[in-house]
Amino acid sequence: MAQNIGFISTRFAGQDGVSLESAKWAEVLWEDRHVSFWYSGQSDRSPDISYVVPEAYFGFSENQWINDRIWGSDKRDRFVTERIRALSDYLKGTLYRFVEKFDIDILIPQNCLAIPMHLPLGIALTEFLSETRIPAVAHHHDFFWERTRFSVNSVPEYLDMSFPPILSNMRDVVINQEAQEQLALRKGVSSLVVPNVFDFDNPPDHVDEYASDVRSELGLEKEDFFILQPTRVVPRKGIEQAIKLVSLLKDPRCKLVISHEAGDEGFEYLGMLEQLAKEEGVDMRVVAHRVGEVRQRDSDGKKIYTLWDLYHHADFVTYPSTYEGFGNALLEAIYFRKPVLINRYSIFVRDIEPKGFRLLTIDGFVTPSIAKRVKQILHDSKLRREIVDHNYEIARQFYSYSVVRGNLRAFIASLTGY
Repeated sequence: MAQNIGFISTRFAGQDGVSLESAKWAEVLWEDRHVSFWYSGQSDRSPDISYVVPEAYFGFSENQWINDRIWGSDKRDRFVTERIRALSDYLKGTLYRFVEKFDIDILIPQNCLAIPMHLPLGIALTEFLSETRIPAVAHHHDFFWERTRFSVNSVPEYLDMSFPPILSNMRDVVINQEAQEQLALRKGVSSLVVPNVFDFDNPPDHVDEYASDVRSELGLEKEDFFILQPTRVVPRKGIEQAIKLVSLLKDPRCKLVISHEAGDEGFEYLGMLEQLAKEEGVDMRVVAHRVGEVRQRDSDGKKIYTLWDLYHHADFVTYPSTYEGFGNALLEAIYFRKPVLINRYSIFVRDIEPKGFRLLTIDGFVTPSIAKRVKQILHDSKLRREIVDHNYEIARQFYSYSVVRGNLRAFIASLTGY
């Protein structure tokens, strides 16, 4: 029986993991004719099916005012409590209106009951679920205890109550085994691991005319090797190891292209990388000004490409992150049949590595032997084809939409009886 599904988060816009994975879940749910609606503070979903409440965005001024006073200190002023209560009460009212307007049957909170970027929204949603007993499937991408910035705080009772809440009408979904164990240990809550997924049953389309000139537009020659680092410039992405790799390849045709910008955590890291690339003689290009969420033209009339346009043209992908909740860029590279260098971050070691992918792995740093192997793959098209085809089939088995489809059907049945 078709249901109306209400997705809830502070933001459904852009390329962050929550926005991307929620769209995939909605796609899977639509196969069973469930219709999805979206509640958030920022949204790039269709206005016809969206309910946008600016106060629900984590960057909203009142929420930022609260955040400035509850993190990094264990003492809370009474006035701060009043402001938290006032905003959460207001947001609870908007949740009632959202559910009423779209006749929602099931809610799917996306990370807003896991990481307290917007504490009042988490409180509002907890109380709303408790008052209405509406069925919910909470999708948790990362928890507050995984981030040091939340470790000293003045709101322990709210974190206990709402991040996540313990409710009989709610099922919990996490994206890795570590999160599953920690949730059980800290809250006594059982959860299901549903990894991030890709539509491996439908391979990507071939390069179209719009994206046919990506290499030349980024200043790459025909004979250059396009080595793609498909991430933002933040320290946990370990981009210095990508620079080291290109330096060890000792081939001026190898160009390191970073797709996204710096700034989320300051610009010092980018400055360090630029200095390192200069010292190592590596041609590194940050092309964020030519990459956007949608294809368009900038004010100079130049094409803006999507990250997927870049994947089509890349010869090799580097992903030397020191920590990831899962690792969407790894699945993307495999989806586009690209060989990958990956650092063995903890979630990869536990959840992904045992599946049997053929990846070039490092333990924190690049060695000459790894560089030699990369060079071999870059120059041997038959070997490269064997590796990427093998990886695609493994991913199709473990990380395709069918994984989500089966689990969501079971959850909906257990919550609604249908």
